[in-house]
Amino acid sequence: MATLSDQSRVKKTEPVAWLLFLGVLYTLYFTQSLLMPVVVTSLIALLLSPLVAGLQRLHIPRTVSAFLLVSTLIAPFTFLGAELAEPAQKWAKLVPELTQHITEQLDSISDAMDGKENATAQNDDDDGFSFFGIFSEKAEQAPVKSDDNAMSQRLKQGGLEIMLSVLSSTPLILAQLMTGVILTLFLLIFGPKLFEAFILYFPKITDKDQARCLVATIQKELSRYIVTVSIINAGLGLSTALVLYFIGIEDALLWGVLAGLLNFIPYVGSLIGATILTLAGLVQFGMQVTALIPPGVYFALNLIESQFITPTVLGRNMQLNPLIVVLWLLVWGWLWGAVGVLLAVPLLVCIKLTLAQLNIWTHWLKIIEAKSE
Repeated sequence: MATLSDQSRVKKTEPVAWLLFLGVLYTLYFTQSLLMPVVVTSLIALLLSPLVAGLQRLHIPRTVSAFLLVSTLIAPFTFLGAELAEPAQKWAKLVPELTQHITEQLDSISDAMDGKENATAQNDDDDGFSFFGIFSEKAEQAPVKSDDNAMSQRLKQGGLEIMLSVLSSTPLILAQLMTGVILTLFLLIFGPKLFEAFILYFPKITDKDQARCLVATIQKELSRYIVTVSIINAGLGLSTALVLYFIGIEDALLWGVLAGLLNFIPYVGSLIGATILTLAGLVQFGMQVTALIPPGVYFALNLIESQFITPTVLGRNMQLNPLIVVLWLLVWGWLWGAVGVLLAVPLLVCIKLTLAQLNIWTHWLKIIEAKSE
């Protein structure tokens, strides 16, 4: 009887669990403008909190150390932004021209194919009766040209829409950056006291020491993971920029920074980076084999990093199943767009560490860590 009652209880809780899951999913989707800065700043504060605590032990106030660390973190990104502003604007203006160039290439290829088809049809007419020759060639050519023009217009319109969307979203991005800086400062200054009060006075937390140990362990491991991955990605971006610069690729620093940022997105980021560098090669070299040099260099460096450097440095403790990672990226990309894709893997690592420390839902933990070989 006990077994039957347990099974019936599980069956009753399953619909509630699925409803709760869907509720959380759609809450994350519809409140992304509110939760996105909170999650990003929480991760940054989680990384900087040990440094602030260390400086506090040296009798440096938390307010001073927080401002100092945040300023130190912002300074290199501000420098990079100033250096990359001009090439980024140049490429933003080149988007419509690039789409027009691609459409012209497509039109020339289609015209060449039409010329070959016309020559073939003419040869068939000269040789004798052709069953397919009963269809008029003039009637076929008109809709082809209209379709080509329509495709060209759609590609040009798409390039203009991309440029306008980037320009229109700039004020919102700046506002979110300022909000993130302010939230990070407040979390670093007032977060530890709030957390300690939460541990002491929240009635459902019975084992205070275990809760403190859990948060400290997650903070340590997650910080190690994010810092290590950031150093590896920065090395990849710097290597890509240097190699592209020495082989004469324009705006090598821009492509290096882009390669480093995209490497935060496992598997998918390398494909996006190779595609962008292929377009850059086409713009600089035209429809030639040399246009494949930039994506080839990036692919080779990315292969060395992903197959040798990252597994050696991180080890097997941060092992994640590739299929789970890709599905997780799709979910967070749907929820929060590009920012969600960048945050997806750190959040998955945080969930993995929490499950391992609490020793709960071990079956899900084994699924996340399932080996690919």
